[in-house]
Amino acid sequence: MELWFTEEHTKDVRFSIRVERQLVSVKSRYQEIAVFDTKEFGKVLALDGYVMLTEKDEFIYHEMITHVPMAVNPDVRNVLIIGAGDGGTVRELTRYKTIEHIDMVEIDEEVVNVCKEYLTKTSCELNDERLNIYYEDGLKYVRRKNNEYDLIIVDSTDPFGPGEGLFTKEFYGNCYQALNEKGILINQHESPYYEDDAASMVRAHKNIESVFEYSFVYQFHMPTYPSGHWLFGFASKKYDPVKDLQQDAWNKLGITTGYYNTELHKGAFALPNYVKELLNEQ
Repeated sequence: MELWFTEEHTKDVRFSIRVERQLVSVKSRYQEIAVFDTKEFGKVLALDGYVMLTEKDEFIYHEMITHVPMAVNPDVRNVLIIGAGDGGTVRELTRYKTIEHIDMVEIDEEVVNVCKEYLTKTSCELNDERLNIYYEDGLKYVRRKNNEYDLIIVDSTDPFGPGEGLFTKEFYGNCYQALNEKGILINQHESPYYEDDAASMVRAHKNIESVFEYSFVYQFHMPTYPSGHWLFGFASKKYDPVKDLQQDAWNKLGITTGYYNTELHKGAFALPNYVKELLNEQ
């Protein structure tokens, strides 16, 4: 008998992966956590029935959420990550020896425990000495911070359930206060393709744009996310992500990547017309 994992992208679209075996399925205080082993994508992490990562394509997401801001300001020293319990964002950040301190705020400790046991490819640096993990609500945590971080990365789930509050104007305003004068905010920005995802994307962009001096959207290709067309938001008090790209400085670091490069960095901010139109409908 074949076993398939199916995620509903819309009421009319479903995405299925054939499963070799289910490795774990647990219900935490916040959500259902499952890890599957698959032939095509390796191990797959799902939360409440939605694919969060697969071993085959997670590098795309984690490289684009970290190296884009680091190439704009390679002098980042203090970082706050909200979410990111799988450890992939931490893994990429720890490749920068200049980073001195990383605070990671994850609401669900069980996600981290599961990933440490079953997803060692992404969780491999969660014991880095520069990392401090706080198991609490990122909304409440960031309210207590002021002028503290060079970079905040919001590596959240979709804008419902535990991640819903991480898409509000209040939250982005608190992030602004937590950043120093050179601060950069990167956030998971959903997809522009399907109607509900696009509405969430426009709402998030509108909220960020009302808070930060610079607010941009950039794109990348994520095969296992709805439509495969996914976005991050880049916001800053000081930096334009293309004009202020430190291309030579970043390339001299010699960081090996599978997806990101500085030429792609510039192109990622060149958006299709239909996305531009969505962003202007405010």
